[in-house]
Amino acid sequence: MDKRTKKLPIFLLCFGVFMVLACRRNDSPDQAKASSGKTSSASVDRDGFLALMRAVEKGWNQGDAKLAASCFAENAIYSGPPGIPHRGRQDLYEFFGGAKGRKLPMHMTWHNLVFDPVAQIGVGEYTFRYEVQTHGLVIVKISDGLIVNWREYEIESNLPWDKFVGENRF
Repeated sequence: MDKRTKKLPIFLLCFGVFMVLACRRNDSPDQAKASSGKTSSASVDRDGFLALMRAVEKGWNQGDAKLAASCFAENAIYSGPPGIPHRGRQDLYEFFGGAKGRKLPMHMTWHNLVFDPVAQIGVGEYTFRYEVQTHGLVIVKISDGLIVNWREYEIESNLPWDKFVGENRF
């Protein structure tokens, strides 16, 4: 398989996610309210989403499993298909290092974060380093200000982000 063929599934996924977010219509009263910049008390706006994702990033980068896990709902599902998902905040706390921490430091950098306040769905492109470096995309669902679903897709690469994306920067 050549490099283009390996990247095709990630490209198609990214394209699909961005098309879904870009093509949402504001037909219902709730959607009209959200498009006016007002959201219900149980939902978050773009700034709230960015703060939530930055808190996950900060928790991982500082080895603070409690901070990172606090961004997830008690019943959250965290997956990287086709792997087995982690379920619930306590499981995520342990997965993120728990009280003892992980054997090596984690490092996460967000490159692009996009959020649909009506659907309460966000997408982020990132670079993550633990035992290996990966570049990836995550799609998350927010409910009551916390992440309830986290689904990530990653490609292992030693390239820095700007070289990894090549000419397709934005």
